[in-house]
Amino acid sequence: MPRTGDAPASTAPRAPQTALARKPSGERNGQRAGSSSLCEALHAEWTKLRTLPGTFWLLAALVVTTVAVSAAATAAVTCPHGGCSVDPARTSLTGIYLGQAVAVILGVLVISGEYSTGMIRATFTAMPRRTKVLAAKAAIIGGLALAAGAIAVAGSLLAGRVLLTGHGFTSAHGYPALTLGDGPVLRAAVGSVLYLALTALLSLGIATIIRDPAPAIGTVLGLLYLDPIIAAVLHGAHWHNVIERYAPMTAGLAIQATTNLSSLPISPWAGLGVLAAWAAGALLAGGLVLRLRDA
Repeated sequence: MPRTGDAPASTAPRAPQTALARKPSGERNGQRAGSSSLCEALHAEWTKLRTLPGTFWLLAALVVTTVAVSAAATAAVTCPHGGCSVDPARTSLTGIYLGQAVAVILGVLVISGEYSTGMIRATFTAMPRRTKVLAAKAAIIGGLALAAGAIAVAGSLLAGRVLLTGHGFTSAHGYPALTLGDGPVLRAAVGSVLYLALTALLSLGIATIIRDPAPAIGTVLGLLYLDPIIAAVLHGAHWHNVIERYAPMTAGLAIQATTNLSSLPISPWAGLGVLAAWAAGALLAGGLVLRLRDA
């Protein structure tokens, strides 16, 4: 018989220990980190970008540079008698040529800045799935470039509408006022916004591969700006046409054309598709390198 004061032995069956409970705490923590949702990655990347003062200034520089160059370009052309071989919409969007350089810097610094400071190790510790981190960065930087690009394009077209009218580009000369109600102008405007976003994504992909900010920026700028120079230097019509059709900038900016479309080396939307293919290829290559190479 049990002695007085002894606690009775428990007869309840002991619950079996789960597989997760048997795992070491480090493994459970790693499992929780690895299963972090894309929403958490997006929130983390957005928090990092919006708290960096350079992000705001780069976005502002993209808008100001694009509008200022576009206004200067439209102020420099005149058409006193009509019949001028000028595409008003494309001229009004000339600032994209320079504004894209700011988009390049923004896209590169999104990831290269973390490599420079060593913060990338903390990022990958919190989010072990590196491709998810890259996808979050691409979504955030693409959205910011779209927003800034929309403001820049709207300002450029507004400046063009005002300035070109005063320089002879009037309905009397066969040039209706620039308006987004005109299909070709709307396509040029939307395409220009997409062009800036794709340029930022292309820069992000190349920066993921190169990591160092200065070489990455130089590589992307060379890829964009050197191709038209090479095309101008080449004497063979075949190679000149190939470069204009498949180089990211010359092909992508075909989206801005609203007149003489038959003379373009590539159709507007197909040209933007070429740039999209460049951006997708850079991001895929960057994601592969990110997984195979140590941080």
